[in-house]
Amino acid sequence: MQDFPPIFRDHPIDDGGLWVFGYGSLMWRPGFDHLEQCSALLKGYHRSFCIYSHHHRGTSETPGLVLGLNSGGQCHGVAFRVSRDNAPQAVAYLDERELSGDGAYIPTLTEICLERNTGCEAEYITAYTYVANTAHLLFAGEMAMDRVAKLIMNAEGISGLNRDYLINTVHHLEHVGYTDEKLHTLLRHVEYLTGTIDMGGGI
Repeated sequence: MQDFPPIFRDHPIDDGGLWVFGYGSLMWRPGFDHLEQCSALLKGYHRSFCIYSHHHRGTSETPGLVLGLNSGGQCHGVAFRVSRDNAPQAVAYLDERELSGDGAYIPTLTEICLERNTGCEAEYITAYTYVANTAHLLFAGEMAMDRVAKLIMNAEGISGLNRDYLINTVHHLEHVGYTDEKLHTLLRHVEYLTGTIDMGGGI
């Protein structure tokens, strides 16, 4: 398919357009034109602070952490439908945003379930998203909660404080009706480190 990367050769974009699945900053800052958006569920991957950030939310001297999709479990997020005509531009923008410079993510076409709250049967569609590249040097893996909290607490990059990235993710998930208990616990750890809350003398 012209104007699309090779991953789309076996996935023609029909008149329904292209779906994109967001699970981190794409949920609140997609950055591309879309026709609609709705809550969605991806099975087989979970949201995790498993990617070191040396640019947007940290530096090489004080790395931060950003979200990736790691194998196992499931992940609630937001799906965006892009028109067929705008799909090439959206993919080019997303690839520049997510893949430029480090290669810590792998673009993927995967099945998600749209959650339109219509009472109808589950609607499964193919969506474009990015999973963590576990072979990359920036892949942090699954670290202990206190280690993750300390990294996020201390990091800042060109896009702002690392902890604001966490806060925005938690709040937007709440806005669309989801509670990610692991992220809530992580946020409480970060708030304890900043002195915002008292956790009874320790974490």
